[in-house]
Amino acid sequence: MTSTPLVTIAPGHGGRAGHDTPEALLGVYRRAPMELVRGKGVWLFDADGNRYLDFTSGIGVNALGYGDEALAGAMREAMSGGLVHVSNLFRTAPGRELAAALLQRSSAASVFFCNSGAEANEGAFKFARRWARDHGGVGKHEILALRGSFHGRLFASLAATDRPSYRIPFRPLAGGVSIVERDVGVLEHALDEETVAALIIEPVQGEGGVRVLEPEFLRAVRDLTRERGIALILDEVQCGLGRTGWLFAHERAEIEPDLLTLAKPLAGGLPMGAVLLSRQIAATIQPGDHATTFGGGPFVAAVALHVLTRLADDDLLSRVRTQGAWLGEVLSGIASRSAVCRGVRGIGYMWGVDVKIPSTEIVSRALDAGVLLCSAGEHTVRLLPPLVATQEELAWGLDVLTGVLR
Repeated sequence: MTSTPLVTIAPGHGGRAGHDTPEALLGVYRRAPMELVRGKGVWLFDADGNRYLDFTSGIGVNALGYGDEALAGAMREAMSGGLVHVSNLFRTAPGRELAAALLQRSSAASVFFCNSGAEANEGAFKFARRWARDHGGVGKHEILALRGSFHGRLFASLAATDRPSYRIPFRPLAGGVSIVERDVGVLEHALDEETVAALIIEPVQGEGGVRVLEPEFLRAVRDLTRERGIALILDEVQCGLGRTGWLFAHERAEIEPDLLTLAKPLAGGLPMGAVLLSRQIAATIQPGDHATTFGGGPFVAAVALHVLTRLADDDLLSRVRTQGAWLGEVLSGIASRSAVCRGVRGIGYMWGVDVKIPSTEIVSRALDAGVLLCSAGEHTVRLLPPLVATQEELAWGLDVLTGVLR
């Protein structure tokens, strides 16, 4: 890796050109100070002409980067018929075609479309409970999640999220949802076939510090849940759709979930989530059990089909695996030479660097140096570059990170 940047960044990244109007936008976000106005490839540009290498991908959303001509063409084509939304009272082809493409690439038998990852997980909880009630009675309703998990900010998904600062202001949370340790021995005791409807797991815990759950653990959990008649929900909202170098992160473990949730990159930046259901669970769902006004509309579904085709490309997935391994090696070297680093974890284009100081300090320093990072907890810096990022672009960002970690 070179010691000097491959690209010269314009001065002034330390400038604070914020344009939020506090009284207009609800203050639930601590936004970066600049105003972003355009993007190209893996670069973003602010209103003052500064540019930034994006290692956040809009929190894992912009897998194809910015200003992608083919994606823009797919959007224009999707608009050509004049149908953006008709509701789920009526049939349109794009949603049906997208569902068929997802089923072709997975072990699922049916798909439900919604608008976000949190909605996908809430839907999966309902589907699992509906199935469990039919097969085990009303007592079989508990949903378990793992230590370090993040599944969303709605009430049931928040109850399954292991982040006290997110949970405490909103107690009491939804009942019947508990968090257990990431340990097979603990799960053997916790997975009571009489009371537990489902276990939800992220194959790679993103918000929980970018913790990769090993294939052996996932296979053991799959065996336990199958033996005890408990639905296994895999939350791949952040780690799915190519992020790990496999289209679905669980493919690495060679297992099949009962329910799979997807979102973030699915529609190229348009809001979309999906729940993929096994044949057994789908068979228990009846009209009226769940619904959405916007989910799977013709415009967003047509765009998502284009994105899915791109993200399922074998060459892209192979490149993410190969360059992701290189990325991990370089990050490990950086960490070994830095007094503030404690370790590195990750896979593909999804990495976390544990630091001894608040992760927000590293994120802020990187911003001033022209690289956008995000945190994954108080002491983990997260890297989520677009899946189209080249090794040269990755190297430039890592060069900046090296200086920041000094």
